[in-house]
Amino acid sequence: MRSLFFLGALFGLALLLQVTLAGMISLWGAVPDLVLLPVVFHGLWRGSREGALWGFAAGLGKDFLCGHYLGLSALSLSAAGYLAGWAESRLYKESTAVALLTTLGCSLASQLIYYPLLFFVGVKVPLVTAVVRVILPTAVYSAALVPLFYPLFSRLYQRGWMGSG
Repeated sequence: MRSLFFLGALFGLALLLQVTLAGMISLWGAVPDLVLLPVVFHGLWRGSREGALWGFAAGLGKDFLCGHYLGLSALSLSAAGYLAGWAESRLYKESTAVALLTTLGCSLASQLIYYPLLFFVGVKVPLVTAVVRVILPTAVYSAALVPLFYPLFSRLYQRGWMGSG
């Protein structure tokens, strides 16, 4: 029960920081996806099912709080959590470098799922513009934050604060 509460609080904090702080720390127009980080980290430690579940919940929260089209972030973050969870038993999850590369890949996948979904709801963004000005910078910026947060997250798992590790 403690781990569920702690994990929920962590995702809540990530959502709060995304809607309040992320816009203020943009670099050259790129904004990090702070909600993606705990989704990927949790998927790396707990597997595909939990990664996808928490990704969906966090994405839904992000859609509600950011005023996005309801369900788009939920679907894309669910896919990111699933992909990170797929790596759980295949990669050395204690490594920050592995977490960084996994976050980069999952961020790219999440964004590449999100933008075609925008097309289906009537938002047309040229592909080159989306890739060059949003997808790649967001993925790189989000991955660059991994060394700051993943070591703490990893220790929390190893000490049992976020479930069995």
